[in-house]
Amino acid sequence: MHQTSEIVFFGSEMVPYCKTGGLADVIGALPIELARLGSKVTVMLPYYREVMEWTEKTGVEINPIEDSTLPFFLPGYTGQAFLRELIHESGMRVVFIDYPPAYDREELYTEGGADYEDNATRFGIFAKAGLEACKKLGIKPDIIHAHDWQAACAIIFLKTHYRSDQFFAGTKSALTIHNLGYQGRFPADKFPALDLPWSLFSVDGLEYFGQVNILKGGIQFADRITTVSPTYSKEIQTPEFGAGLDGVLQAKADKLSGILNGVDYSAWDPSIDKLIPQNFSPDTLAGKWACRKALRKEVGLPEGKGPLIGMISRLAEQKGFELLLETLDRIVKLDCQIVILGTGDPRYHQLLTEAATKYPKNVSVNLGFSNELAHKIEAGADIFLMPSRYEPCGLNQMYSLRYGTVPIVSSTGGLKDTVDNVTPARLKSANATGFVMKEFTGNSLFNTVKKAAKMFRDEPSAWHNLMVTGMKKDFSWLSQAKIYLKLYDSLIKERNISVEEITA
Repeated sequence: MHQTSEIVFFGSEMVPYCKTGGLADVIGALPIELARLGSKVTVMLPYYREVMEWTEKTGVEINPIEDSTLPFFLPGYTGQAFLRELIHESGMRVVFIDYPPAYDREELYTEGGADYEDNATRFGIFAKAGLEACKKLGIKPDIIHAHDWQAACAIIFLKTHYRSDQFFAGTKSALTIHNLGYQGRFPADKFPALDLPWSLFSVDGLEYFGQVNILKGGIQFADRITTVSPTYSKEIQTPEFGAGLDGVLQAKADKLSGILNGVDYSAWDPSIDKLIPQNFSPDTLAGKWACRKALRKEVGLPEGKGPLIGMISRLAEQKGFELLLETLDRIVKLDCQIVILGTGDPRYHQLLTEAATKYPKNVSVNLGFSNELAHKIEAGADIFLMPSRYEPCGLNQMYSLRYGTVPIVSSTGGLKDTVDNVTPARLKSANATGFVMKEFTGNSLFNTVKKAAKMFRDEPSAWHNLMVTGMKKDFSWLSQAKIYLKLYDSLIKERNISVEEITA
């Protein structure tokens, strides 16, 4: 039986209230599973305009908490914040930090593709207000679990501003890095906005080549550091994937581990998915073909004999779009069709739109994000393509497996941990689930697509078996949540040992 009684998550986005990427899916699923396992769980979340729009759309009210006004305390910001809350059926509590000057904005982090200039302060406010909310509401955490740089200040403040605060005596901290490429770097003149002593603007604190690096500070102060897959936890300790922090992470190797993300199968399962044209399962695949036909019609692609390839992604260099553009002419000649959903770098918007114009019968590009279309692509595509340069975990390859959409992935991070490459031996033993590129090159991408397309056309029985093997894989959050509970329990055990040593 685990010991944890009170866990407080700090996250900057959460499904279904606000989302830009996979972080929101994790914050929207893991705390619920922990609550169902018996933990008391609270999630701290900014009350963005996007959250307000969600309430208007759904009619679900996020009510103010009585007598919960917080005065304001970071340089450059005055006034007061308000607290709002929702209680999930699992018992999980979501507490929203309502401070319009910081969060009532068009987007979560950026405007017109550029970061908000005051992001350091915005998320400093979030962290400090969240800690004050704990005190105001009497939520005494055993564990504060912060996610990515936007929440890392909660750990930094815990070990600085609140170091002598008896309310947080014994509170331990965990920091999860979802993507090391995003670190919260700011010019040195932004450091005073965090109201931290200048002694922390140092190599052992938040200083990074003359800049403020908030994620680095979180790494330095956290009691435990996790990433979202075992392979990624090793990769980020190397110069190739360490994004400049490999040395810092190597120094913390004894506190660093990788825990694979899970899948919320209540939302991502073709047998119950309400967003797809027809449900299906490993035993009843007719619905899969109906979904493929409907998807082609919806995105404007004609019927074809070759495989329909899906991509749902942030349009960024990290995601391998250079390789796709380099090889697209050759892939189209394989009689493949590609449907892409995503938004991001304006350069890729332009180049992919041009490709769709050039190949109207083979390429469909859908700029923006639609959860409904995302589900339809997972259900209707034959292949899902994720040729990422690096991928901390990735969720879409795991969604794809459940939907019988065979993944093609690069050999990195969570992709490597979740997709079992097609080999004759694995096919024979029913252990293969997808195709893994040998190298991160255009030729490797093309050759892997060519191999998959050939099996799709020429070996329907082998392809069917490959689909069914993937559909039976289980990446549910339950097993992953239990691993987090073990981590939390180890931290509480450390706390108890240290208290016993002090009082001996």
